[in-house]
Amino acid sequence: MNVTEAVTSRRSVRQFTDQPVELETIRRVMDTARWAASGCNFQPWEATVLTGQPLADLQAKITTTPPQAAEYDWNAPGQEDAYKARLHAVSKGMFGAMEIAREDKEGRMKAMMRNATSFDAPAVMFVYFPRLMKEAQWSDTGMWLQSVALLLREEGLDSCFQEYMAYYADVIRDHLGLDHERYMFFCGMAIGYRDEDAPVNCYERERVPLDEHVKFVGF
Repeated sequence: MNVTEAVTSRRSVRQFTDQPVELETIRRVMDTARWAASGCNFQPWEATVLTGQPLADLQAKITTTPPQAAEYDWNAPGQEDAYKARLHAVSKGMFGAMEIAREDKEGRMKAMMRNATSFDAPAVMFVYFPRLMKEAQWSDTGMWLQSVALLLREEGLDSCFQEYMAYYADVIRDHLGLDHERYMFFCGMAIGYRDEDAPVNCYERERVPLDEHVKFVGF
């Protein structure tokens, strides 16, 4: 698989098979991802990957604990119509694939709650960094996460980024033994093998045309 194939085949997978992820594979991915770019070579990202009983124990805590207020806001762009339209488009595609009507609030909530168990992925990575890291280092962490996602595709694996997990930051920090004062919890990342037959993994995705994002001058 070349880079273009990895980029275009990567998607947020929300239904996984029960095939386990081998430690050797995940270590190989993470070892290569260390070479992701970071300003001043700070390499701000830290993470713990859970599977098996340790993951099940954490998920049992998450599913029985009320969500907390997230420590950062990922929904602010929804205040502008253009960004709100993109959110509505992906929601329409996802819920439509699952045949959950817009007015079916209970069905939509049930589907969203599957985030709590990371869509039954056999492994989940929990990402955090020291609170002294600022916007530039958050960006660096994003570049590292994308590198991980593409390397997983090279291995035939898939993933789903889960900022949703920020609603359970305290529970996760406690389970991982992280100092609440030192560490900002960022996100989860579901990791596993894609269920190719699941409609939620097959709906058509949309992207904004290139010229709405990028200008070319002087060519």
